[in-house]
Amino acid sequence: MARNVLGTELEPCSFDPLTGFMRDGCCSSHGADVGVHLVCARMTGAFLAFSFEQGNDLSTPHPEYGFEGLRPGDRWCLCASRWQEAFEAGAAPPVHLAATHARAIEWCSLEALTAHAADA
Repeated sequence: MARNVLGTELEPCSFDPLTGFMRDGCCSSHGADVGVHLVCARMTGAFLAFSFEQGNDLSTPHPEYGFEGLRPGDRWCLCASRWQEAFEAGAAPPVHLAATHARAIEWCSLEALTAHAADA
């Protein structure tokens, strides 16, 4: 069973929109996930703008991939390294710790994740 950064069982991040590398609602990963989508975050306008500026437009719908585009308030599994990058730039979105995979701390500071906890 997958664990979260709190050491308990990993909870789902979102089913609407459906997230996760494997589109199963959970921030878990395997070898094919080069982005390491492990951080469950609640989208903010500031983060979506930051991600767009970094070349990853998460707001524009892509129906050909079944992607409706994200809006502030949506929960989404982010690449752990992108979340850390956003944190360092002052644009990190709130994190749902119970739905953030334990391996996220290989790329992200646990203290930073905890400081940005949406479910604290």
